[in-house]
Amino acid sequence: MVTPCVPPPDPGDPPAVALCPNTSGRFESRFVTVRVEPGPALMLRGMEGTRMGVWVAHGEGRFQFRSPALLSSAMAAGLVPLRYAADGGEPASRYPQNPSGAQAATAALCSPCGRHLAMMPHPERGVRAWQWPWWPQDWGKDRTGPGPWVRMFQNACEWCLRDGQSD
Repeated sequence: MVTPCVPPPDPGDPPAVALCPNTSGRFESRFVTVRVEPGPALMLRGMEGTRMGVWVAHGEGRFQFRSPALLSSAMAAGLVPLRYAADGGEPASRYPQNPSGAQAATAALCSPCGRHLAMMPHPERGVRAWQWPWWPQDWGKDRTGPGPWVRMFQNACEWCLRDGQSD
């Protein structure tokens, strides 16, 4: 028997979190900065505290929580593992660093068990170094190899190879 990681909502209940149109009213497509937060997201293991660029491409990417209490609860539980970041590394509260206008700069959500990850940025568009429009000099000059987002997919592969067993 499979035990669900997150219980299903009651029929007729409004969604706890919804993806809404960007506050800009436009489709946003560009390279932005995000920060990986501590939390249970297995795909982001070992990346906590990292601040790096990622592609976004969406018109409806704004995470909207049903209530401030729900947002606070998700933040306290580490279920917001990826946040848009301003130049100083703090959560981006304004456009254009927060391209969707999401509450608390939310760029991703995960389930309490960490197996389920919903994100609006597109890390798959940056798994190779040459896919990055900007590359820090201290990362070296070789842009033929993997980019830092490949780690996320390696984490998923390693978890699956362990037969998806709980940690």
